Amino acid sequence: MRIRTFSKAHIRQEFQLRCQSLSVNDNMGFKQEFEELNDVGKELPTRAGELEVNKEKNRYPHILPYDHCRVRLSLQDAQPNGDYINANFVPGGSSERDFICTQGPLRSTMTDFWRMVWEQNVSIIVMVTALRHKDVVLCDQYWSKARGTVYHGPFQVNTVSCNQGPHVSITTINLKQRGYPTEKVVTHYYYPSWPDRGVPRDTSALCGLAEHVRQHIEATPRLGPAVVHCSAGVGRSGAFVTLLWLMQLCERGVSPDIRAAVEDLRMHRLWMVQNVVGAVCTGSSMSAQLAEQRHSGKS
Repeated sequence: MRIRTFSKAHIRQEFQLRCQSLSVNDNMGFKQEFEELNDVGKELPTRAGELEVNKEKNRYPHILPYDHCRVRLSLQDAQPNGDYINANFVPGGSSERDFICTQGPLRSTMTDFWRMVWEQNVSIIVMVTALRHKDVVLCDQYWSKARGTVYHGPFQVNTVSCNQGPHVSITTINLKQRGYPTEKVVTHYYYPSWPDRGVPRDTSALCGLAEHVRQHIEATPRLGPAVVHCSAGVGRSGAFVTLLWLMQLCERGVSPDIRAAVEDLRMHRLWMVQNVVGAVCTGSSMSAQLAEQRHSGKS
């Protein structure tokens, strides 16, 4: 079936009018649509994450990956459950496996995280959380912020450069595995100013990051999915993937639909876009991006 396409001017006007309508009366429209999605996907099985042997690999015991689209690691040392990692393949507008959404690595799962990156040919990692909030660890640090090398099991994670901006750090990592002659180049985006269960103060910085990542994905040969993670891998990760998805649709001349995107994501990972403020943030960020394109003269 042929998908109807529109000009960016038409998409901009329709989307902004739609967001304005959803935002009236203290975001009543967003809240209603969000409540309608409350039970989407929750009946899907999560048996692997519930296994006793895998429970310690979950940062949060109530956030588990769906079995039907979970990322499976290669089995190591004949361990029957060694393929488990708390991660799911999720769509992003092109395929069912455009992204991997996962929890922030635990100290005990860092080797599994880098194994996933290696085996899935990941070249882009987007981290949309700080490492800590006060005394709470949201994600254990699994890479070196400065030039240098850290080791996780058979993996050598070598930071070769880091560009520190006011909101985002972009790090280039050379990833090697013991026994393999080749290395893989991974770009790591670190955006720590998005608070847990909240929204960034500066949505323009979030839009800038999303657009930069979108262009990077477009320019990169599709060897494997991009990894997006926060702490649990559902709230901020879901909002960020939704924003990228909507941006991609706009570039193709397709009218974006926040509700439809979130509904599809929730069939692939539990609680994607965990609360209504994430949906509102996605809508306002997308509107801001469209307004920026209008002011910059982009058609």
